[in-house]
Amino acid sequence: MNRRNFISSSTVGAGAAIFTGLNSCSPSSEKNKKITIDEHSTSMTTGISPISTDELKGRISKAQRLMQEQEIGALLLDAGTSLKYFTGLSWWPSERPMVAVVPAFGEISYICPGFEETRLKEIIVVGSKIYPWQEDENPYAQIALAIAEAGVSSGKIGIEERMRFFIYNGVKKEAPQMEFISADSITIPCRIIKSPAEIALMQKATDITARAIQNALGSLKVGSSPSDFAHAIEMAHKNLGGYHEFGMANFAEASAFPHGSTKPQVLKKGNIVLVDCGCAVEGYQSDISRTVVFGAEPTKRQQEIWDLEKKAQAAGFAAAQIGMPLKNVDAAARKVITDAGFGPGYKLPGLPHRTGHGIGMDGHEWGNAVKGNEQLLEPGMCFSIEPNISIVGEFGVRLEDCAYMTDQGPKWFSQPSPSIDQPFVS
Repeated sequence: MNRRNFISSSTVGAGAAIFTGLNSCSPSSEKNKKITIDEHSTSMTTGISPISTDELKGRISKAQRLMQEQEIGALLLDAGTSLKYFTGLSWWPSERPMVAVVPAFGEISYICPGFEETRLKEIIVVGSKIYPWQEDENPYAQIALAIAEAGVSSGKIGIEERMRFFIYNGVKKEAPQMEFISADSITIPCRIIKSPAEIALMQKATDITARAIQNALGSLKVGSSPSDFAHAIEMAHKNLGGYHEFGMANFAEASAFPHGSTKPQVLKKGNIVLVDCGCAVEGYQSDISRTVVFGAEPTKRQQEIWDLEKKAQAAGFAAAQIGMPLKNVDAAARKVITDAGFGPGYKLPGLPHRTGHGIGMDGHEWGNAVKGNEQLLEPGMCFSIEPNISIVGEFGVRLEDCAYMTDQGPKWFSQPSPSIDQPFVS
């Protein structure tokens, strides 16, 4: 389970506490009175277009073409993101296996608990064949049967990376003649390239988060805690029509830690405030970070580091060119920071992590802007550009915006901060 999904499956206080120390600085009733959220914000998701059935079928066709080229007989999908990507189904990954079998030729089939069969029939979008199993039966025998009836009696079976071991192990015992391999060569080429419909949904999620951050930053007061901001961003996401995924804030010295500190934080004038937030629209995610100075003019040091961060982010964006490796994005951004005397490499003070991560239906996907990644940039790839500068004992600055690749080069989902006192373009 990745960072974003973990946060979204928790309460705001508990989820955000992992990164911001909220468990030790819960807002008092007095502080809660200071938080003002516009509860009458108009939803920004009116009229959006979800992924169509035809697009789902096209994804399956692409996967089948890749399987045929690689002589892989079938692809097994556990409940999770890839199941939703290929079938449109959202299913909780419980201890009872619900698996989709995508054969290299023919129709997709589903193996599900018997008591869930009727519900599954109600929500199936592509395919129709179901292999139910009862509570006293072996579900893995049904998966093996579905594979066999798809015409696959030997050879390779692709296992999607999120499939849980107990399911893989159970199927392997029931079909020992099969060779089980990673399905990364099928799923990653499909999911890493976003369609115009996917990019439109990510754009909407980004627009919502940008608006939500502006609303939530406006709610901060002297004495606020990170959990005050977490509550504000959650409410703003919901009011604007997004599915709240995560929202964290770190103040002053805690901003030097990319995922926060366990120490209590109380907002004071002149503090650096670093926020990192995201929501989802129809399952597609946003991710934006902003750094501002609260309630005072920035110091010379704060301004210099903020300006350096902006320059590094711009260099990473300029290096994102079609046909060039993703590592170039990291190298260009990192060079700006190391040339200023930080680092070198991942050493502190400086940039302690990769410059960016892929994004789509998961907040973190393939396509990382990191040293050594030789993957070439193609139209449809989406990733963050966030060359964080961490100065432990002082503060940290991160400006994070996501970009997508077009035939002409990169485009921003959210426009970068114009200045330290203007987090978003008006």
